[in-house]
Amino acid sequence: MYLRKTKIIATLGPASCSEEMIARLINAGVDVFRLNFSHGSKESHVRNATIIREISKELNTSIGILCDLQGPKLRIGQFKNGQIELIKDAPFILDAECSLGDVNRVGLDYKNLPREVSAGTILLLDDGRIVLKVDKVIANEIYCTVKTGGLLSNNKGINRQGGGLSAPSITKKDEEDIKTAVSICADFIAISFPKSANDINHAKALIREAGGYAHVVAKIERAEAILALDEIIEVSDIVMVARGDLGVEMGDALVPGLQKRIIKTAREKNKVVITATQMMESMISSPIPTRAEVSDVANAVLDGTDAVMLSAETASGKYPIETVEAVHRVCLEAENEQERLQSEGFEEKTFTNIDESIAMAASYIANHLPIKAIASLTQSGITALWLSRANHHVPIYALSNESKTRRRLKIYRGVYPINLDSDTHDKNEILLIAEEAIQYQKYLKNGDMILITVGEPVGIAGSTNSLKIIKLGENSKSKNPQIVLS
Repeated sequence: MYLRKTKIIATLGPASCSEEMIARLINAGVDVFRLNFSHGSKESHVRNATIIREISKELNTSIGILCDLQGPKLRIGQFKNGQIELIKDAPFILDAECSLGDVNRVGLDYKNLPREVSAGTILLLDDGRIVLKVDKVIANEIYCTVKTGGLLSNNKGINRQGGGLSAPSITKKDEEDIKTAVSICADFIAISFPKSANDINHAKALIREAGGYAHVVAKIERAEAILALDEIIEVSDIVMVARGDLGVEMGDALVPGLQKRIIKTAREKNKVVITATQMMESMISSPIPTRAEVSDVANAVLDGTDAVMLSAETASGKYPIETVEAVHRVCLEAENEQERLQSEGFEEKTFTNIDESIAMAASYIANHLPIKAIASLTQSGITALWLSRANHHVPIYALSNESKTRRRLKIYRGVYPINLDSDTHDKNEILLIAEEAIQYQKYLKNGDMILITVGEPVGIAGSTNSLKIIKLGENSKSKNPQIVLS
């Protein structure tokens, strides 16, 4: 048997928000649940978070919660009859003053759009399915010609090809939703459409002001975000390759290369990365994925993504459990095929932190001794993060008595949190407890060689300063420790 390194994020929705389905999804392999604040009420998100916490406690496991803010989703208004059909080469008007649209015009939620476009601008509606070319702008009306037609229904999104719209990343709705996310102790909060590091820093300030500790996820989905990629990744805790809007603004042909660049850059900067959008899109209505989808998930794994995210597949699809099981299988096989190379660049790299040095030393040893696992005693999870950035094939068991740390660790590639139910500050005692906790995990047996990283003084975040190599069972006192993989 083999532990899956890549983590699975599943979006909750009408198809998956019951207690029974949440339990089944956890058992199928979900590590983090996404609450999509573009849909649903505050009450529904609070309810779902409560169920997740209760079910994960019953199952004796740690499950993360990611609250995904809506951001400045630019949308058209509504039609008298709910939808229209746009014909190629027909004229069409986007009218900021229109209340109910028809075949000739439709309103705008984003009232400033007429001041941000000009003749020649290409506007993409409904994720690029409808293409309009701007002919002229008169006051609050944008006169367009339909370049690609089709059915257009209420409240579909608008993107400008190449980006450039000035809508702020964090809206008034987002500010209120941040308060809700903090109230349910969200582990991760995703910021939609950030354009710069300032957007991420603003979000962090709002989270801290509300009393939250969530890690911030920067969703890379604007053309401007690509131009500011390094600075956005630098200030973020996690980045997401949000391929939907990114593909609309940048063009679909650029997305695969951008995905690889974002993952590579994030890993180089010791940041966690999520790959999202249409991972198993066909499984919304089919019990099996297409071969292209299988290859897509596998390639994200081979690129080094920490997690893959499912959206409508689990939120509203017919086969949420089957989808998670399919992603689990694909990740396992891709990881088995992945080339197991030791980390490169140790000779050239200069470490600025002792705990980072310990993590890299542990990774190097794992590639040169028959180490079966690395155990990291951690308060904040940072040593486990550094361990997960290195190229080695052994599982990383992160032992912590902090529940919020264990939930955050669920998104790190190759890291498996363990509840270390001890408050001792004695180094020798904590090492014995750690050994016993590891000894009774799946896939390990007496005599296996493991490596333990620990800090002294014990229990202080950022103090990891030593490592120890042991053989399981040599020092064990108990035959039934009450510590479980979570």
